[in-house]
Amino acid sequence: MNGDPKIEMRDVAKAFGTNEVLRGVNLTIHSGESVAIIGGSGTGKSVTLKCILGLLQPDRGEILVDGVDVTRMGGRELEKQRAKFGMLFQGGALFDSLPVWRNVTFGITQGRARDAARMRKVAAENLERVGLDSKILNLRPSELSGGMQKRVALARAIAPRPEIIFFDEPTTGLDPIRADVINDLIVSLVEDLGVTALTITHDMASARKIAHRVAMLYEGRIIWHGPRDRLYDSGNPYVDQFVQGRADGPIR
Repeated sequence: MNGDPKIEMRDVAKAFGTNEVLRGVNLTIHSGESVAIIGGSGTGKSVTLKCILGLLQPDRGEILVDGVDVTRMGGRELEKQRAKFGMLFQGGALFDSLPVWRNVTFGITQGRARDAARMRKVAAENLERVGLDSKILNLRPSELSGGMQKRVALARAIAPRPEIIFFDEPTTGLDPIRADVINDLIVSLVEDLGVTALTITHDMASARKIAHRVAMLYEGRIIWHGPRDRLYDSGNPYVDQFVQGRADGPIR
């Protein structure tokens, strides 16, 4: 991790009709850093992610990736920027009509049939990185367990060797042991590949394990951020209530 900002959000706001979801988000993520955004349902975590990805246009503010404002991009320029991104979707979002090897290489081929022998080799190498055997290359995702599907989705996210990986609730639907396996994989991949990572999660164990730094989003703003070791000692009553799962407190 170095001191150069990889992603900067400056006063980012986004509303849907009268519903102000983001009310001025400010957050800087440095190159090689792993940051987790926590917060309750409906606080804007997914909207934040979609704004960075260019899937939603903010109403106000700037989102800089490597110093360039992605909110002003469109067409090929935006597509070129998105090539820096990898994504692990909450449900895995694998294509059940395709075998595992084509799922893993989908981001490289964009779904087109292309040099099958080489792509199978690429898929096998990336499956090995996430602890899966090449024996599953020809299987369909539906033939795999939930934990294996998540690993295949992780292999797909890293296959194009992105500079930035987004993790959307990476441990959702997994039991605590399988969730911890995924957390360990994410930590090792971020370190080994030197990527910048942004995770949105409800899972405090996951946030503490995979992130260097944690930020809490509440009512459309980042109300606290700090090192993961301070998550349970933040001094912020909103953070304390959220991470301890208490009904009583300032959050209603």
